[in-house]
Amino acid sequence: MQRIRIAATASQADEWALVLTAAGIPNTVEADASGWAVLADDTVRAHGALAAYDAERRERASPTPAAHEPYPWMSGVALGLLLLWSFTVTGTPAAGSPWFERGAAAAGRILAGEPWRAVTALTLHADVVHVVGNAVALTVLVPAIVQRFGAGAALLLLLLAGAGGNVLAAIVHDPRHVAVGASTAAFGAVGVLVALRLVPSEARPPGRRWPAPVAGVLLLVTLGSAPGADLTAHVTGFVAGVVLGFVAGVAVRRRPGPAIQWILGGLAAIAVAVCWRLALRA
Repeated sequence: MQRIRIAATASQADEWALVLTAAGIPNTVEADASGWAVLADDTVRAHGALAAYDAERRERASPTPAAHEPYPWMSGVALGLLLLWSFTVTGTPAAGSPWFERGAAAAGRILAGEPWRAVTALTLHADVVHVVGNAVALTVLVPAIVQRFGAGAALLLLLLAGAGGNVLAAIVHDPRHVAVGASTAAFGAVGVLVALRLVPSEARPPGRRWPAPVAGVLLLVTLGSAPGADLTAHVTGFVAGVVLGFVAGVAVRRRPGPAIQWILGGLAAIAVAVCWRLALRA
């Protein structure tokens, strides 16, 4: 056998030997004056197997989120500003704004053939305090999701969680119940983040996964049940976020590239525009 590599420690040599054994390459480990030598007969295959192993370890250790999304907080700020801008367009229901008649999440109408209200209601707010609270919440919550999935994918996830939460709330609520606001999507974001902590990961010991669900439930209880808040919609948004976050966390191991992010973000924007088009024509 010929010397392939010299390891500084016995454990490192055993690790390389295990790689060669898994590749079906006969090998052995011997003590050497400079460390521990890994020997093998088929030197070409042995060098190739160890090189591939080294490349895989470097890829796993590379900080891909930071490299692709250096300023994820900007996505949260942009979404918060978008909510504030939409409020200047729609106004408040107290001012007699027609947007609320067309786009509010009226439970009975959603179930009676106007599902677009589950989306349009996310862009409407009752007053300044309502919209500012949701804008701040999304500004804080969105960056963590952007770091994991990218801006476009995060935007689509939030839209699906918010709309899904509104549909579930319509099923539970009295048909006469009417709601507005992006808080369903905000609690959907909390659900996504909780789910991501539950997705199995080699870098996260199982014993450290419980704080995230507990923190999510506490946030849901303290903020979601505030006076005047639609607790049902907050709970359903949270549940929708947990389901979507878990599915996405398991299915999407690596963040999609820039082209896919633009497509996903575009789909989310188009979905909102189409839903408002349907609402205004109904």
